[in-house]
Amino acid sequence: MDINILRHYLRNCYFINGTAYAGKSTMCAMLAERYGMLHCGENYNHQTILSVADPQLQPNICYMNLKPSWEHFVLRTPEEYEAWVEGSNRELAGFEIAELIRLSSDRRVIVDTCIPADILRQITDYNHVAVMLSPQSMSAERFFDRDDPEKQFLLSVIRGCPDPDAALANFRACIARVNSPERYDAWLNSGFFTLVREDDGRDTREEVCARLAEHFGLKERT
Repeated sequence: MDINILRHYLRNCYFINGTAYAGKSTMCAMLAERYGMLHCGENYNHQTILSVADPQLQPNICYMNLKPSWEHFVLRTPEEYEAWVEGSNRELAGFEIAELIRLSSDRRVIVDTCIPADILRQITDYNHVAVMLSPQSMSAERFFDRDDPEKQFLLSVIRGCPDPDAALANFRACIARVNSPERYDAWLNSGFFTLVREDDGRDTREEVCARLAEHFGLKERT
């Protein structure tokens, strides 16, 4: 499909990508509420994607249906986990683009996305993408420091492993791998508008939200 067609039909979509624990989900929720946007959070439309995915075409997505167990999920090596995340992100992009075209025809949408940077460059404009980053130590060590049901479920799986300490250390290594300094630098130098989360204990939510709104050109509802 020609890129100008995708750009036209995704003109109401705004994307936030980046590393773990950078505040992406929080900012998407705040922007959605404040500016009357539809919020497509992490793993939105996931059940439909799992029902449509084909093992021959989307093997990484289908791993979620075919995995031997959740224990197998958390005990993969960091290298295996990284390859799965990269493959899944690319396989998910097509599903995400198709769903966003359907959802955004008459309203603005804020998306907590995993679409890779090279694809984002093709399908949308600079002022429709923001990158949020956190230091690797923060993204890995604080990955479970949230009430997110999915993350707490994974933590319960880890605690049920034969050696919970080793399983936790392994999964933290997996998270560190997909939030590595190399990936951090790639996003930092991607050419997109970028915000870096500082580990200084301050509550910067209002400040960050304002900067994102300005970048996206959003106007509050009256």
